[in-house]
Amino acid sequence: MGGNMSPTIQHDVVIVGGGTGGITVAARLKKAGVSDIAVIEPSDTHWYQPLWTLVGGGLADSAKTKRSTSSVMPKGVTWVKDSVTTFDPGANTVTTASGRTIGYSWLVVAAGIQLDWGRVGGLTETLGQNGVASNYTVEMADQNWKNIANFTKGTALFTMPAGPIKCAGAPQKIAYLACDHWQKRGVLSQIDVHLVLPTPKMFGIPEFSNTLDEVVARYGIKVHFQSELAAIDGPGHTATIKHNDSGESETIHFDIAHVVPPQSAPDWIKSSPLADQENPGKYVKVDKHTLRHPDFSNVFALGDCTTTPNSKTGAAIRKQAPTLVTNLLDARAGRQPSKSYDGYASCPIVTSSKTCVMAEFDYDLKRTPSFPVIDMTKERRDMFVVKKWLLPIMYWKFMLKGRA
Repeated sequence: MGGNMSPTIQHDVVIVGGGTGGITVAARLKKAGVSDIAVIEPSDTHWYQPLWTLVGGGLADSAKTKRSTSSVMPKGVTWVKDSVTTFDPGANTVTTASGRTIGYSWLVVAAGIQLDWGRVGGLTETLGQNGVASNYTVEMADQNWKNIANFTKGTALFTMPAGPIKCAGAPQKIAYLACDHWQKRGVLSQIDVHLVLPTPKMFGIPEFSNTLDEVVARYGIKVHFQSELAAIDGPGHTATIKHNDSGESETIHFDIAHVVPPQSAPDWIKSSPLADQENPGKYVKVDKHTLRHPDFSNVFALGDCTTTPNSKTGAAIRKQAPTLVTNLLDARAGRQPSKSYDGYASCPIVTSSKTCVMAEFDYDLKRTPSFPVIDMTKERRDMFVVKKWLLPIMYWKFMLKGRA
């Protein structure tokens, strides 16, 4: 790309990605007095993805999970409606799909995670038909609810891939919402429910795992631990399940299936100098506490695209954003980063149409409850209200405006 063909645009801070992380950081930097910020984001629509589980379970309207990107972009921030294709951290530039070169003094990468549908044999071809859907896209979440709502007998399959994914509780939550619906309709006893998990138990923290064991027993769900979906034959209604502990495979016949795709860093990040090539998902390399790139001191990153070993949730971004902004401002002023992110993540595991287990924890899998006075390890009605009603309000009105 010749310099004379694409004149370099220069900004003080360039943010790659206008999702949860990008908009929150832009809003906080703006409030802190940074005047020249550009957000590079190709999409006209901003989604509140945590509600897609409830959409797929018939408890939320997909239209209410979206706003226009222009409406969430902080005032005074330049929106570059484009996508980044390459990083050149040596030259402090990024290149976009339209061929622009954009220079920066400081770079924040908030590019999210990539859904690798193609890594499960047969999945791309059958998605959206043959009873196969996924809450990981908004269209498929609507389809998933149709599949569940119309189902009265047969075999239902719910799967979770190995490796980091956004909202690790989502593959379980939809199984519970489906079972709750079928129970209310009086058909659960005629449905054989299978849940395929790559983990050795229901959850990494014993108190939550024990509660979820009870939920699974209540609904009569058969859990396949240390297993994952290797291939799916939609027209044949069969799924090949690989058992990672024994190395053996089995075939399960299904009538409907909710499939969560394997996930990784966006391909253009994987091949970039910012990626950690030692990391299986090739995410952007950062110090897990300061969120600064270890090799490029003017580069920071947050959210699902990074190597931080926390659960990839919006709640994690809510704690990462103030850390990143403080540390970027420190570095910009010539100081050492002063704030540390402890790995906080929150996973609201919906267990029925009115109950939720609110799992909050840090890097050490130590529980970090926001409400220490109540028992957050149990299924609670109030936490369902928080999940369905309060968290979306907090997201749109406070988090994206840099106020929470």
